[in-house]
Amino acid sequence: MTTPSLPRRLAAEAVGTALLAAVLIGSGIRSAALSADGGVQFLANVLASVLALAVLIALLAPVSGAHFNPLVSAAAWWTGRRTGTGPTLRELGGYVAAQLVGAVAGAGLANTMFERPFLELSGQQRSAGHLWLAEAVATGVLVLLVFGLVRSGHGGWAPVAVAGWIGAACWGTSSGSFANPALTVGRALSDSYTGIAPGSVPLFVLAQCAGAVAGLGLLAVLFGRSRDRAPDDARELLVR
Repeated sequence: MTTPSLPRRLAAEAVGTALLAAVLIGSGIRSAALSADGGVQFLANVLASVLALAVLIALLAPVSGAHFNPLVSAAAWWTGRRTGTGPTLRELGGYVAAQLVGAVAGAGLANTMFERPFLELSGQQRSAGHLWLAEAVATGVLVLLVFGLVRSGHGGWAPVAVAGWIGAACWGTSSGSFANPALTVGRALSDSYTGIAPGSVPLFVLAQCAGAVAGLGLLAVLFGRSRDRAPDDARELLVR
């Protein structure tokens, strides 16, 4: 299968990340407005987010790999750097920029749809050691999952498996599983249920980066190094 052009891939990453951010933030605003019960709010927000994630991966994976996450793109570059199956450094820079732009645009779209200022800084402080540990765990397992599926030839399961892990991690970690630097930045630009104060973002992202490194380490231990082979559509679905 011919690899789509870089502009098309970057457009897919920007659009996918924007829509994911819009649903994540918008469903949080909606749930907070409809219910005063924190459990109901969280359940509605998580359900909408994981459904959107599964659909967007299924739709856009054939175009860009549907990373929607700078750390997934960085891991794709790292794991594919010897075999040429991942993005180049130039492409990685484009992916990260597109994802950040998409996350900001998605936050603005969600805010606007609910009659809020296009961009507004969140006031929700999220700064504690147990939250950083939770972010490292959520992100590390995400990276292990994505590339473990690729290594084992089960990349086609990514929409269900990735959405499933994110949903489980939202409930099973104290941070609520941001697990994505781009979406973390986007969430800082909406003073709503899913927000995070800008001052809390750097250490959240640092914890996510540490988790991604740990995830790559576990990938090597559990699945070995990637083999020199020609790309296969199913196997390379997430790293094309």
